[in-house]
Amino acid sequence: MEQFYLTGIFLFVLFLFLGSGIWVGIALLGVAFVGMELFTTRPVGDTMITTIWSSSSSWTLTALPLFVWMGEILYRTRLSEDMFKGLAPWMERLPGGLIHTNIVGCTIFAAVSGSSAATLTTVGKMSIPELRKRGYPEQMIIGTLTGAATLGLMIPPSLTLIVYGVTINESISKLFIAGIIPGIVLAAMFMGYVALWSIFKPSEVPPRGPAMTFVEKLIEARLLIPVIALVLLVIGSMYLGFATATEAAAFGVLGSLGLAALQGSLNFATFRESLLGATRTSAMIALILMGASFLSLSMGFTGLPRSLAQWIASMELSRFELLMALLVFYIIIGMFLDGISSVVLTMAVVEPMIRQAGIDLIWFGIFIVVVVEMAQITPPIGFNLFVMQGMTHHQMNYIARAALPMFAIMVLMVFVLIFFPQLATWLPDNMRSRPGG
Repeated sequence: MEQFYLTGIFLFVLFLFLGSGIWVGIALLGVAFVGMELFTTRPVGDTMITTIWSSSSSWTLTALPLFVWMGEILYRTRLSEDMFKGLAPWMERLPGGLIHTNIVGCTIFAAVSGSSAATLTTVGKMSIPELRKRGYPEQMIIGTLTGAATLGLMIPPSLTLIVYGVTINESISKLFIAGIIPGIVLAAMFMGYVALWSIFKPSEVPPRGPAMTFVEKLIEARLLIPVIALVLLVIGSMYLGFATATEAAAFGVLGSLGLAALQGSLNFATFRESLLGATRTSAMIALILMGASFLSLSMGFTGLPRSLAQWIASMELSRFELLMALLVFYIIIGMFLDGISSVVLTMAVVEPMIRQAGIDLIWFGIFIVVVVEMAQITPPIGFNLFVMQGMTHHQMNYIARAALPMFAIMVLMVFVLIFFPQLATWLPDNMRSRPGG
């Protein structure tokens, strides 16, 4: 019963701090401090300083602010406008028409961003007015965009995968590569949903515009060349073993600066805004990581993770039952915390369980990202819901209902990953590796 007593105290203090409105990182530090003071005899101050420094000085973690900066730079370019113009001629003839530009646009931008919020904002600022103008149903526009933007958490470079990799000391490059095929499969499932909608509700699909020749489509597709080149630079350099994740992030920043300069979007004001935006986001994530690192150490000293892992093992759950329990657990916790906080807060307890169950850590990283994606579109704290509300001024419950089919598709994706684990493990097992990734 001791583990339940300790768990109860940790959770009570955590929700007390979070309910008071203080930052998540400070709340985690506070919970860890209380745990160390009450249940250990170690000097709290020295331990906290040492832990915070060691968690902040990881070389692998430098990829995170660089990828955030890359996304901030691209957000201030004409990338979304060019993507829509380049994709529209190819998407319009598909069942469901231009709604597919939401999904394909998010998939492409996710490969140069890493943030679902940045993906949603960048693609949405161009696609929402254009789709409305052409008469597409508001619920389909909002639902597909809100759901597809979560691909920014899976398709590399993913900030959530960086945090997961640093937390469990796993290769960031392998995690990035593992996310490619599942990300494409999930995007295809979203597109399949749009196609089915067009078949069952053909009256809601607006009439197509005038047909374009193949040559005319190719001419419009030239607008996609810069962003595709940037994707190949970032992901290709890692897959071929030329660069670690951190080096690929540096290439991405240079490439995005070059792209912004070519588009005429780069000036001192946008450079400064992108740098400040990246600094704010990176500092927020770093504070959460510091708090989570200290909390993990604090719980480790109390023996809580080991006790809980042993308790779970004593229940003799099968691998599938354990994954279902974790699925429900992360959906619930995701209703109240953002994705990165959910990952770093729980890994100290969850990691021993999945290791004991013999679950591949790379595969589990993709599993947890899919589940965290769901949290982005579940009320009351679904971050994508807030971003979409700010863009469209719809009620939160309207946006959540519109995104519900995408949530169901993500649940289906979890089962696809469980029954076909090679989707996440084949590429990492066959990639060229380079030390330091």
